[in-house]
Amino acid sequence: MKILKKALVAGTEAVVFLSLTLPVWAAKDIDITGVQGLAKFEVADFVTAIIRLIIIIAFVVAFIFLLIGGIRWIIAGGETKAVEGARNMVTGALVGLIIVLAAFAIIRLVEFFFSISIISGPISLPTVQTGGAGP
Repeated sequence: MKILKKALVAGTEAVVFLSLTLPVWAAKDIDITGVQGLAKFEVADFVTAIIRLIIIIAFVVAFIFLLIGGIRWIIAGGETKAVEGARNMVTGALVGLIIVLAAFAIIRLVEFFFSISIISGPISLPTVQTGGAGP
């Protein structure tokens, strides 16, 4: 059992090492002098993208929990403990959805009252121009 554990740890370390070093080795010949838009990169754009991503993921997860809770409630078939667990899951999911929507509404209110762009602004992604003729 110890040998299997050591082999598993060694294999995991090898995978981590290769996943960290191979992209660097593969990218050594890439010419990034033709990068368009990278000079326009700002931390504010990154933060905006992260906030958008967090809100979307939180909403989707809460909605999935709501669906799972509903399915569990249907499948419970009147069993008290199962119905109670499903009801708690649905309640938690609804509270989560309300919190996510309230956070979104608060962010939009802050944007409106202070005339700033937190999540409503456009996201511009940097592009890489390959060797041929430019646009």
